[in-house]
Amino acid sequence: MRLARRFSAGYAEQDGVSPVGTTETVASTTNLKTSFEAGRSGPDVRSDLRVVFEPRQTSGIEIELQSRVAPYYGDSIRAQVQGVLAELGIDHARIAIQDEGALPFVISARIEAAVRRAGLGQGRRALPESVPLPPPSARDRLRRSRLYLPGSEPKYFINAGLHAPDAIILDLEDAVHPAEKDAARILVRNALRAVDFGAAERMVRINQLPLGYEDLEEVVPEAPDLVLVPKVEDAEQILAVEERVKEIAARCQIDRPIWLMAILESALGIENALAIASASERMVAMSIGLEDYTADLGVVKTAEGRESIYARTRLVNAAHAARIQASDSVYSDVGDMEGLGRWAESARALGFEGMGCLHPLQIPVIHQAFAPAQAEIEKALKIVAAFEEAQQRGLGVVSLGSKMIDPPVVQRALKLVERARQMGLLRSGKTSTTESLDTT
Repeated sequence: MRLARRFSAGYAEQDGVSPVGTTETVASTTNLKTSFEAGRSGPDVRSDLRVVFEPRQTSGIEIELQSRVAPYYGDSIRAQVQGVLAELGIDHARIAIQDEGALPFVISARIEAAVRRAGLGQGRRALPESVPLPPPSARDRLRRSRLYLPGSEPKYFINAGLHAPDAIILDLEDAVHPAEKDAARILVRNALRAVDFGAAERMVRINQLPLGYEDLEEVVPEAPDLVLVPKVEDAEQILAVEERVKEIAARCQIDRPIWLMAILESALGIENALAIASASERMVAMSIGLEDYTADLGVVKTAEGRESIYARTRLVNAAHAARIQASDSVYSDVGDMEGLGRWAESARALGFEGMGCLHPLQIPVIHQAFAPAQAEIEKALKIVAAFEEAQQRGLGVVSLGSKMIDPPVVQRALKLVERARQMGLLRSGKTSTTESLDTT
């Protein structure tokens, strides 16, 4: 999605430095190169570091460290550097580090990236200590909001879960400069191991195939809850990702589900929406990328979304037909909360169950828009209570007052009550007349 790319570019501009990999010292492919870099440093960079790695034939490991926290953590950082290099099979090297407050999982990732760029450490990984995995993600869990985090920017990882999104997306695609793809997938892999994202579902957006296969090799062993597959245009792409995920998961003995979400971003993808939605049992949701979709059509993306109404409604219908969730695109104007609220309410009315977001401030607005109103919940509770009473009395007909309630209405009410319970809007754990609204 171009929106995520623009979002990431804004962060890089804010930090006042260019991504490592765009300079001649990193991108050179000649054999005359003697040092290899990864990461970033500078007065506006935080939670990251710049590593310059120079392989040698003799003399052991020489470490040059510059860090504002060196008086307190310098010995620990040096010990970690030694340990990471040993895990990567490096016995002789000079390594210079400019630390900007990086946590251990970032230090490890940046060193590994620099070593791999030198053509060394292949087939080895320097894995950080792992935090306990959260419970497996349910197929039908709430996915109202999914917060995009640029996969090359560790400063956004640490506190992402505190904003209480339903999901976080560690983005390896549009939010990452092409020269930084290799380093970003190592960083995201380490984040999956070492960062506690709270109750948020842990998603990773891989790159478009075939580059996405390299992403899967790094991240699937760390058991992400869900993999987003971008720019999907046919069911074969989903089947190819599913096969690779299954193969890696089996190899790594992962016994928990890793779900798939397709992002449709072209006219062809929209026309194949039902086949894509039905392609795999791992598919739990489908979304649309409106920036690329409107570019494919050659039209301007507007705040009202008239130009994409066909695509969005077709996606919603295909998702519901396949019994998976439909999730809307992001709302790109992060400063327009009123516009976001209107868009999200319209999305819910179309049948979407959530949407992407680019900034934490968008999360509560999205959650409010996708929550059923109090009147809706009260009506649904009455319908469910009438249904339960009819079931207990052995009646085949459900009535509420003088009105007969059709089975589809009952099913819609049951679904709304369950969704309200998941959102914490109901006090009781039962679907009955004793259930009440949580107005606290």
